[in-house]
Parts: sequence; structure tokens; C-alpha cells
Amino acid sequence: MTIIFEQRFAKELRRLRDDKLLAKVKAIIIECKEAENLTGIRNLKKLRGYDTYYRIRAGDYRIGIECAGNQLIFTRILHRKEIYKNFP
Repeated sequence: MTIIFEQRFAKELRRLRDDKLLAKVKAIIIECKEAENLTGIRNLKKLRGYDTYYRIRAGDYRIGIECAGNQLIFTRILHRKEIYKNFP
């Protein structure tokens, strides 16, 4: 699948200081790029009420993703307490 990063995602990713979390995010991005469809991505869950929005669990953080055809748009990465207030 094609991966696109929004500026907001990149900015939030730069603010993270936990090396284990950054390694998890890197592994998730590689897994998403190699996946042929959404079912090949672990810890992916569709958000209720939205057709194209998903989240991936990475420890205490969640990665907000929008799926547009064969593209995955990484939109946000926030703590689990904040993600559902600010995404989508």
C-alpha cells in the first residue's frame, strides 16, 4: 500500500522521546507498506461512525489513519486519552 504522512503526524512524531515507541511506529509503518490490504495490518481497528478512518494501537499511543483506496494517510499519533478527542 502507498503511505502518505501529514505534516501534523510528522510533527507529533518528532515530539516523541520514547525509543521503544519510535521503534514500534517504525515497524508499524513498514508493516503497512508491505500489506496488500487492511486485513494484513495488526492492531488495526475501524472507528465507529466513519467509513475511511482507522486507528492502530502502539502501546499507550494510537496512530490515526485514513484509508483512501490503496493509500494509507497517517494523520495523527497521540496518547490514547487524547486521540479520540482530536481525531478524526
